[in-house]
Amino acid sequence: MSFEITGAYGERAAEYTEKLGSMTSVHPADLQLITGWAERLDGPVIDAGCGTGHWTGHLATRGVEVRGVDLVPSFIDHARRAYPGVRFELGDIGVLPEPAGTVAGVLAWYSLIHHEPDTLRNALAEFARVLRPGGELLLGFFEGPVLEQFEHAITAAYRWPVDLLSDELHAANFDIIETHTRAGLEHRPHGAILARVRAEGKSDPR
Repeated sequence: MSFEITGAYGERAAEYTEKLGSMTSVHPADLQLITGWAERLDGPVIDAGCGTGHWTGHLATRGVEVRGVDLVPSFIDHARRAYPGVRFELGDIGVLPEPAGTVAGVLAWYSLIHHEPDTLRNALAEFARVLRPGGELLLGFFEGPVLEQFEHAITAAYRWPVDLLSDELHAANFDIIETHTRAGLEHRPHGAILARVRAEGKSDPR
């Protein structure tokens, strides 16, 4: 995430936190998907781009070894106050401090929506680096029929077709486990992709 985007979120942090910064704003299907995924992982999980920390806090209450990372200081300050005892760190999800192959799961729930394709590839490569062989990545994103930029409430964001984003994941050494889409009158079309990093030496099965 660029510093311009970080600043835009910082300027509207209070508004964002009020509207979207708690589990009450979460869709039931997403709650089931993310909770079930994280609970079956055996090892540490990174909530990459954790925002206000509600997913990190929720997973911690479920016994998941999780830490949240975000580049917006006001989000991290809020998360630390709202979820004492849960680990939150100010940092860039594109440059994580974890050694290679040490993480069981990465949650990137709408944290890559502002990334242009080239910078998205860099983030995916970093997730693949920190994940252990067989580790899993769960992405949430705005879904659409073509890759296109649109005006988001904070700053410009991207819609991705599931197939095209899946191709980016394959190129970053991931295999797709499952995909989900959802559309409705009250929300923009939503997509989710669960992917597993390939073990070293294994080829793309496609």
